[in-house]
Amino acid sequence: MIKGQLCTLRHLTSADLNQFIALSNDLPSRGDYYSTLFKSPEAMRRDFMQTGFVTEDSEMFVIEDSFHHVVGHITHFKSRTPLCREIGYRLFEPGLAGRGYVSEATRLLVNYLFMAHQYHRLELLMDPLNIGSERIAQKCGFTEEGTLRQAFFVNGAIRDTKMYSLLRPEWEALSALPAA
Repeated sequence: MIKGQLCTLRHLTSADLNQFIALSNDLPSRGDYYSTLFKSPEAMRRDFMQTGFVTEDSEMFVIEDSFHHVVGHITHFKSRTPLCREIGYRLFEPGLAGRGYVSEATRLLVNYLFMAHQYHRLELLMDPLNIGSERIAQKCGFTEEGTLRQAFFVNGAIRDTKMYSLLRPEWEALSALPAA
């Protein structure tokens, strides 16, 4: 369990599974930037029973608020090289956007990844129109690298993708600064 001031990151438990499946498969809450592709509840239950959504290739945490409500999830997964991980996240309730849950969850996960693993580079990919995700990247110290042209298929359309990254030395420099 990784605790912050606003939220806690923890692995999914079997007690959470039915609620998590319902929240994950709620298409209207996905907004304009999250894929409408979803897994069947049976496939999700099977994957959970086999791995708990934790493998060498990916690790998923639920984002829990201070009242122990699951408000989203955050995942890190294999990217292009062994020293690189991509981070993805989703807030289940659009009305919770802008309250700092995903920014804090991203900072907590970044700290965990750099302190517990030998990763050198973390990446965030987002739709160029997703201002909320771009602000999260900037607040967490990530640097914009550029645009991957027509790299994703989301909501029936081929979309460009902005890439942000954070390197270990940049994180170390940020971690050395006094807290604001």
